[in-house]
Amino acid sequence: MTASATLAAVGSGLKTFAGDVAEGLLEITHNSLALVGIVVVLTVALLGARPDLREQGEQQLSEWLTARQVAALGITPEPNAIERATAANPKELPREQANVAQWISKKYRVAPEPVSALVAEAYDAGRAHKLDPTLILAVMAIESSFNPFAQSPVGAQGLMQVMTQIHSDKYQHFGGQYAAFDPKTNLRVGVKILQEYIGRAGSVEGGLKWYVGAANLASDGGYAAKVMGEHARLNQVARGGAVSLNDNTPMPRNSAPRAPTDATAQLKVAALSS
Repeated sequence: MTASATLAAVGSGLKTFAGDVAEGLLEITHNSLALVGIVVVLTVALLGARPDLREQGEQQLSEWLTARQVAALGITPEPNAIERATAANPKELPREQANVAQWISKKYRVAPEPVSALVAEAYDAGRAHKLDPTLILAVMAIESSFNPFAQSPVGAQGLMQVMTQIHSDKYQHFGGQYAAFDPKTNLRVGVKILQEYIGRAGSVEGGLKWYVGAANLASDGGYAAKVMGEHARLNQVARGGAVSLNDNTPMPRNSAPRAPTDATAQLKVAALSS
């Protein structure tokens, strides 16, 4: 056999070998994929028939993913934390409420999202208790400057500076006294107290005097005038008016807007029946 014939035979043999190897690999791959498919189908069928195993698998997968996130971020993820946030999109508020929220945000240097949630809550509470929502927001502004964790030297706490110890019974409906630091709860309790005091006094200014703890004093130290001044500014903002962020002028005595007669009458009835 010549050298060229030998090389041709070797080349043919290598070609045949390579073809056999490729065919074998293809067959193995095909069979492996088929086996994987069968395993997947059987696993799905098993999990469908055994919900307990599915739940266990989901839990293990969730724990594995959480562990990976902790390793990557250095903190433990808590997807439900968003449910504790007091926040809303100001763009989703009605125009009047959005005007008020944006103005408060700028004047008191607080984020618009939590302020938007508080404004919406104040409007809901105002409708429920027959109070002007901008009055409620004005009380918050003067009392705490929208700091939900504020506390006075005498123990008034939260957004509306409610005397928690005195009004602890009202917080029992919300789980206890620590609810004073939940912004919406503090707002609701404060609004209820304000409604009762306005009904007892027969006027908004008189109710504010009770609210600040000056019911038996000759003067409230200008508290009512400050609240009514901010109330008037917030009313103007709500109607779309331009109000300076630096305007803190108190409302002159006897010139502040009063609660409507019918609302005042309802408040008196509510106070007498409580």
